[in-house]
Amino acid sequence: MKEYSPLTMKDIAREFGISVATVSRALKDSPRISAERRAAIQQYAREHNFTPNVLAESLRYSRIQPQKVIGVIIPEFTHFYFMSVLSGIEEEALARGYRIMVAQSNEQYEREARICQSFFENKVCGVIVSQAKDTKQFDHFQRLIDAGLSLVFYDRICTGINASRVVVDDYMGAYNAVSYLIETGCSRIAFYGSAMNLEISKNRFNGYKDALLKHGVGYDPTLTFQCDNRTDAELITPDVLSSDDHPDGFFAINDDTAIGILYTAKRMGFKVPEDVSICGFTNGQRAVACDPMLTTVEQRGVKVGEEAADILICQVEGLIPREKAERRLVRTRLIIRGTTR
Repeated sequence: MKEYSPLTMKDIAREFGISVATVSRALKDSPRISAERRAAIQQYAREHNFTPNVLAESLRYSRIQPQKVIGVIIPEFTHFYFMSVLSGIEEEALARGYRIMVAQSNEQYEREARICQSFFENKVCGVIVSQAKDTKQFDHFQRLIDAGLSLVFYDRICTGINASRVVVDDYMGAYNAVSYLIETGCSRIAFYGSAMNLEISKNRFNGYKDALLKHGVGYDPTLTFQCDNRTDAELITPDVLSSDDHPDGFFAINDDTAIGILYTAKRMGFKVPEDVSICGFTNGQRAVACDPMLTTVEQRGVKVGEEAADILICQVEGLIPREKAERRLVRTRLIIRGTTR
């Protein structure tokens, strides 16, 4: 039995005795080809169920200019916030005629660097990235810029690179959250955060600390912990809550960490929020799946993604100069639920 082989533009060109370039122009309805010839070629293609080879077409196009494909690097596929950002990027890209190519760094510098190289080899027009937690060298990002690609950071930005960025207002989000904890009766508030090499960690910590000072509550360094996931929160919180002067409030850098605190506090017999108030940062789906539901700072990931894609596309299309480092700030808002008084 003869194996089916799809019709190609080369087959159509052979049938009409013309070049592949002429077939391509005719199928795109180019006025450079006579109306009669265009109609004949298009009819033949329809009758023989011709389907364009999108990959081959994009490779031919890329010899003239980059493809309309945006490379996107996210730290974790399982993180609600990063998937929200990805959704915003994709919707904005599709609306403006672009596609996306997505990869996960899994919080690893080496993997992140390999992804950047792969994106370059695949001729993306630009890259949108949130830096991996252990990235402390930035040469892979600089190479993209030196090669003429647009680069936009979101959430975790790289201060060592002069590139565009979109971030949420981490400082004010933390400041408002901790202020609310104080205003509702908390006087000893613990901070669970990430390593301070990340800008978001610094900004949220500064918002936490300034809120304490502004409201006349002294900053106590013994209430600051490096903890940014549920597993670690469940490990360290028993000791934190077992002390005689234990915190009566917690501000966590993300919702998963806050839920780890909540689970541990309840298991130890504390009432939430009567004995202990807890606030997170994200407003993901898990925030409403716990009991009580979590008070948290909403990051608006979809908006972050839309803004990041808008900057990159505007740079690619010349609406924003490539050499200009565009900076955009997305406002947060405090969502008050059952884990606070």
